[in-house]
Order: sequence, then C-alpha cells, then structure tokens
Amino acid sequence: MSADTQSRFSPGDLVQPGRVHKRVYTDPEIFELEMERLWRRTWLYVGHESQVPLPGSYFAATLARQPVMMLRHSDGSVRVFYNRCAHKGAMVVCDESGRVERLRCAYHGWTYATDGTLLHTPQPEGYAGCGFGAGHRESSLRPLGRVASYRGFVFASMNPDVPDLQEWLGQTRATFDNAVDRSPEGVIEVTGGVLRYVHDANWKILLENVSDNMHPMVTHQSAIQPVRVLRRDLPRDAEIPLAVTMIEPFGGGYDFFDQIGHTVCGEGHSYTGGSLSIHSEYPEVPEYLAAMERRHGAERTREILSVQRHNTIVYPSMSLKCALQTVRVYRPLAVDRTVQETWTFRLKGAPGALLERAAFYNHLIFSPASIAGNDDWEAYHRIQQGLVSQGSDWVSQHRHLDTVTENSEGSRSAPGTSDIVFRHEFAAWKRYLTAEA
Repeated sequence: MSADTQSRFSPGDLVQPGRVHKRVYTDPEIFELEMERLWRRTWLYVGHESQVPLPGSYFAATLARQPVMMLRHSDGSVRVFYNRCAHKGAMVVCDESGRVERLRCAYHGWTYATDGTLLHTPQPEGYAGCGFGAGHRESSLRPLGRVASYRGFVFASMNPDVPDLQEWLGQTRATFDNAVDRSPEGVIEVTGGVLRYVHDANWKILLENVSDNMHPMVTHQSAIQPVRVLRRDLPRDAEIPLAVTMIEPFGGGYDFFDQIGHTVCGEGHSYTGGSLSIHSEYPEVPEYLAAMERRHGAERTREILSVQRHNTIVYPSMSLKCALQTVRVYRPLAVDRTVQETWTFRLKGAPGALLERAAFYNHLIFSPASIAGNDDWEAYHRIQQGLVSQGSDWVSQHRHLDTVTENSEGSRSAPGTSDIVFRHEFAAWKRYLTAEA
C-alpha cells in the first residue's frame, strides 16, 4: 500500500459501532492489506490428516493466495511447505493430491525428500563453492512459519509467532471434539470429492452468510414453500422424505432462529446453536446409536449427540458443522473473487446412513444442483454489485446491538438473529489490520 493511500485512511476508521464502511468489501488495496496483516499472520485451515494418510501422501492447497502442500513424512509427521521449487520457483506438485517417494520438480529435476530436504540436483558440481545447492538450507523446500494439528485438523501460519493453536482455537475446540467424538471409533476422515466454486464476491460476504439467521426464510423462500406443500399433502403415516426434514427448518421463523442463538468466543471465532439447531430433528439411526453406546455408554452418547453447534466459524478461513461432518473452507483470490470448498467427512465405525445423510445435505445445499445454495450465490453477487453504488457508504450491523449476555467462561451470547457475529469478526479484523508489522 502506498504512502499516499495510508495518508487517506486508516483501516480502523472503517469499523464503527454497529456499522462498517463498504470499502472493507470493495477496495482492492484493503484486500491486499488483509492478505498481509490478517491472512498471513494468523492460523489458517489447511486440511485434514486423513487427506495425507500414508508416508509420501500430499495434498495441495492455497493459503492467502500462496500455493502450499501438506505432506506426510516417513516418520508419520505432517509437514506444510510452500509449493515452490527452491531453484527456479516452479510449483513442485500440480495435482491436488497424490503419493510420491520423493518430490521432483518437473522443470530441472531438483528432487526433495518428504521432509523438504534437497536430495539431488542435476550436475551438482556446477554449484560447488557458490553457497547454494545440496547441504544449504535455503535450497530445500521452505516450511510455513508454524504448523499444528487439533483432533486431525491441520492448521498452518506464515507467521512463526502465532499463539499456540489450542489456545487460539479457544472454545471452538469443543466443536472439533464433538465432530470426532461422534465417531464410534473416535476417528473421522475426509471422503469423496470436494464441492468447489468461485464466487464473484468478497470473502467476508460468504463467511458472514454462515451466521446470518435473518436470511433463510427470505432468501430460500422458493425452496421452503414447495417443501411445505409437500409436507402438508403427505399421508399422516407416511415417512417424511429426508429433503423435507433438511429444508423445512430453513423456514422456521425468526423466533426459532432466536432460540438457536449465537455465541462469540475470541479471535473472531463463533458458533451458532448449542442445544438446538436446524439439524436437531433428524431421525435417529438405531444401528448408529447402538455402536455409539458400545463405545461410550448410554449417558456419554446422549451427551455427545445433544451438542447441536450446527455452524462454528474458525476465523477467518473455515466453518464446521459437527452434527453433519461438513467443513467449508474459504480461499480469497481477489477483493471480489472467493473460492468456497465443501468437504464431507465419514464417521469411522458408523453405519453408511450417516455418511449418506451428510453427503445428501451437502449436495442438497451446496452443489450446482442444490435448491438452496444457488439462492445464496445470487445474494453474494447482488451484495457485491450493490456495494459499488452510491446509495450509502455504510453497511449496518446494528441488530441487537445492546442485547448481549456475558458468559462466565468469557464468551458472549445473543439471540440468533443478532448481528453480534459480524461485529465480533470485524473487531478481530480491526485488530489485525491496525497492528504494526
């Protein structure tokens, strides 16, 4: 950012009580500052350990527009490196995933071990005495500043001075715990492919939609109305189709979403729901309950399955549904261009009906053939386009501004239709963007 731009505004001025300036969504220079001061300074979700199951397995991704790769080394450890050959800069792996004995750059044949160490260069004598090549650390793959895992979920940061991951995750750890504890074997794993789409909208618009409980009954009206008709016309003793069970709560009304509630819990993180969510009334699967009780006992099983945090945001890069084993990942490309990925997890030891349910929900809501996701995508487009207009310079976040409950563990709660999550995220955004380098 130029000195002239810095003199024209301070990022802190763009966030005020109950509102934010539209430039936080539309200004390319603000986006570049976000990449520098937020995305490259905090923990970002990379992927799950199950995506690199064996020594030599790799998974390629993009963090803060930087190509990276997650690797399983021969000692079983998971490493994350920049996906760049130390020689000429070519990406070392181009497939999203695979398995290798060693990594070989396709341009000049530089070869690396799965711990990033340079193993071989063609004609190595050409580097004699120059301070580069085999034996020099800068000639190996460069690791990210910090890498850590919690319950199999791998995070990395370009900043070596980030706080401890578990400390940073705070109360969102309970969501990860619940997601894993729902497996009768205590193990979950990514399965199937990914639902990946590029949206012509700012990344914060997509992230905010996860917690926007004022929109479902309006935005998804075209999905809710036919479901209500279908439900009304079903015979009294008929089995309710799963699609009806999944879509119907979207039209639950403002009082229902207020009961679900929001909780914000530090670092921009938050969760929606607790003991109630849009997934609360899904039918039981007797075989699953039996498998859970064999592992945990009846009381602990009830405790695990009573947790209904249906959306947890780990700011700024992911959201997690522990009751449906779904992770959404956000990868910003430009101020008005964002990739959203949806990944489905399998509960190891659970009957196939649980995986079928999660996969069906994700296709029903997040796929091109969805009857709900397309509504959201249209809304993202309209917001991004509308913010360019001169109608107003400010975006409101006033709802339930003074309706907040301070909890004993340091979190804060509010009705489910509150804007508290947006205000909380922008409080974190402001801290990052106004911090010195």
